[in-house]
Amino acid sequence: MIEIKHISKSYGSSKAIDSLSLYIKKGEFYSLLGPNGAGKTTIINLLGGLMQADFGEIFINGINIKSQNKSLKSQIGVIPQEIALYDDLTARENLRFWARVNKISANGLNSKIDEVLGFLELSDRANQRISQYSGGMKRRINIAAALLHEPSILFFDEPTVGIDPQSRSFIYSIFQQLHKQGKTILYTSHYLEEVEKLSDRIGIIDYGKLIVEGSFEELLQTSGIKETINLFYKPLNENTLEILKASNLLQKSLITGGSLETEKCIFITNNRTKDLSQLIQLFSSHEVDIHQIKIKGVDLEMVYLHFTKKDLRD
Repeated sequence: MIEIKHISKSYGSSKAIDSLSLYIKKGEFYSLLGPNGAGKTTIINLLGGLMQADFGEIFINGINIKSQNKSLKSQIGVIPQEIALYDDLTARENLRFWARVNKISANGLNSKIDEVLGFLELSDRANQRISQYSGGMKRRINIAAALLHEPSILFFDEPTVGIDPQSRSFIYSIFQQLHKQGKTILYTSHYLEEVEKLSDRIGIIDYGKLIVEGSFEELLQTSGIKETINLFYKPLNENTLEILKASNLLQKSLITGGSLETEKCIFITNNRTKDLSQLIQLFSSHEVDIHQIKIKGVDLEMVYLHFTKKDLRD
């Protein structure tokens, strides 16, 4: 469906994409993650035909995008980070404008606009100026403009940035519906919890290179990250602390990145139920008063930080 072969793209002396290759299957929801400046938006722009790669090739449905094939463009909808709407026009007028820009036939256009507005639950606001819309409503009209020509492939570049949780939740439900309709979706976002739920596969890029890709389960296995059990207790004396550190159970955790401090223990676990039971038994045998237990499972954020490291980026 979408095949990127060893593409590179530079802006002056700065290399945005560095010999990157990836493949997205038909009907797949593929999310692309990476720090700011990693190359995500550049990839979207290359796929959408807004710029050309310096090296490498991109194929969509077997067609090289360099051919500028008209039928290829009709299959693609691009939803950019920026809201591309005119505030002094109504929602309906904005959609009619973008329909003309994208050379969508006027025949049946009103019905298409009505259908898309209904899909995004904005029918009752169709004749209201965009300047009176909330941020979330503007995002929905931005999406509507990309759906008018009924594309089979959608590129979403940070489509929910800067909106309230309720609006974001609704838009995510729209993504799920589009996925169920069989659309092929390439998606970038910094909302990792939703990416984890929505995606069939996830690619993590940094410095213009693909670091790793796969389902969340595959990324988790590759990362080797384990769950943690956090125990909180009244301050230990140094003697008890040293005895606990010397135990076989805690040695196993300490070697793999766990910690034991005066008031907190972070235990790395492969078997939550078994290890928690043994921990409670061990601490109780030394009369340690545990007042709180927290179990932290592994989420996509932890996996993402593992592969991109935790250093702050510009």
